[in-house]
Amino acid sequence: MHKIFIDGQAGTTGLQIHNRLHQRHDIQLLTIDDQQRKDPLIKHDLIQAADIIVLCLPDEAAKETVALAADTDTRILDASTAFRTDPDWAYGLAELNPGQRQLIASADKVSNPGCYPTGFLLAVAPLIAAGILNPGCQLSISAVSGYSGGGHNMIDRYVDRQVNSYSGKQQPSADDLWCARPYGLKFGHKHLAEMQHYADLQHAPLFMPSVGHYLQGMLVSTPLASTYFNHPVTVEDIQACLAERYSSEPCVPVHTANTEQALDQGFLDPQGVNGTNRCDLYVYGNNEQIMLIAQLDNLGKGAAGAAVQNLNIMLGIDELTSLSIDL
Repeated sequence: MHKIFIDGQAGTTGLQIHNRLHQRHDIQLLTIDDQQRKDPLIKHDLIQAADIIVLCLPDEAAKETVALAADTDTRILDASTAFRTDPDWAYGLAELNPGQRQLIASADKVSNPGCYPTGFLLAVAPLIAAGILNPGCQLSISAVSGYSGGGHNMIDRYVDRQVNSYSGKQQPSADDLWCARPYGLKFGHKHLAEMQHYADLQHAPLFMPSVGHYLQGMLVSTPLASTYFNHPVTVEDIQACLAERYSSEPCVPVHTANTEQALDQGFLDPQGVNGTNRCDLYVYGNNEQIMLIAQLDNLGKGAAGAAVQNLNIMLGIDELTSLSIDL
């Protein structure tokens, strides 16, 4: 029986991880009373009793717990951004390269990847590794995520606004529903460091995220001009590179180039793989302009699902235990 302590279980990601683990017979979830969760002595005892602690905390709080665990042999899986580019931590994106899974399996400290970087890296990193995409090009990213990505506070704001917008109305206006709102307008998003680092880019991407008025699901889109490549390529060449790289990765389906099958009258749904641990990759365009699109559940492969996958790898069991890849 593996003993797991989720520090921050009441948060959005912590709850999602708990929901995926609490009925498993191979895991015992250690818990702490809400009144005692900030007591360092009690928390230290729980850390020491656990085989792995999962941190679902803000960055500074995660650093405090890591420091508290320094004199224990307990392994750590951290879902914050605090350690994602730290060389002493394994980056928890198993599909990043052929050796990443083994790094995660043997590591004492694993950093869970961000949702946006997961979509970006799985689409772009293989092209750079294969020498197709120039690492010196200035990439841009456009992405949209459900409002659950902002945690409890953002969820409450959207839910309250939606309830209020329907009060006394049959049909709310677009203004009431906050249909799409870009943010990070000063290009300082906290995910940029891991995007640049693990894609081996010479420059940080220009990243424009948005929040849509729906709970969960996301699209991460990266346009590529023909001048970004080291040699002439076609849309089919790009798709083939990705398909070969992920041919044995069940969580990363690669769709045929310019596929219409996943579209609804030309539209791609950011909620299309919700409830799964998938990150579906799409390649659209022509030989002059190509669009890479990653479709994933920001609470699944973008957060809690990835954490459970990493936890399974660290425990040496089937990494898809308590996860789904079926639509």
